[in-house]
Amino acid sequence: MHRFPDYLLKGHANFMAGRYTREKDRYRDLASIGQSPQTMIIACCDSRAAPEMIFDSTPGELFVLRNVANLVPTYQPDGGQHGTSAGIEFAVKALGIANIVVMGHGRCGGIKAALSPDSSPLDSGDFIGKWMKMLGGLPEQIGHNELMTPGERQTALERISIRNSIANLRTFPYVADLEAEGKLAVHGAWFDISTGELWIMDSETGDFLRPDL
Repeated sequence: MHRFPDYLLKGHANFMAGRYTREKDRYRDLASIGQSPQTMIIACCDSRAAPEMIFDSTPGELFVLRNVANLVPTYQPDGGQHGTSAGIEFAVKALGIANIVVMGHGRCGGIKAALSPDSSPLDSGDFIGKWMKMLGGLPEQIGHNELMTPGERQTALERISIRNSIANLRTFPYVADLEAEGKLAVHGAWFDISTGELWIMDSETGDFLRPDL
């Protein structure tokens, strides 16, 4: 039988002695009253881009959904198993989220895989390859641009993918309706792992800009 990783146990001990002790009352309120976050973050599962750390959030403040390359599928009520769609449904319909942020990041492995269609899949199931097919022809369009360097192509697709996910998010009827009523705002963001910078998508132009801090 494998032993539970020691560093995780030590981390939990530090959490109990530090943050939990400082915010014990908040944790107890969250346990008894329930959660009521105002913002949902759809982010990549990359270990280097944790929304709770990037936004310095408190317990219960963010409803975070993470998947490979922070992709959002189109609305498909076909009886299949749709984990990301289920998370969106719960956040919007049950929690009454006021903001949804689709946050991508630099050096994304999923985006890199999409730009390398000829590379061998990690496993015969190729779940990553099939998942990234959600981007349609976008990787091919960007990948064939010889005027851009490989790094520029990757950054471009990371950001274009965010815009694509936001368009897919708006195919959910309740998202589109609430946004039209001004009760829900949809945002795009891109995080640079190497510099820590956060770039925000302009809702009108789609350009990514660094906000004034």
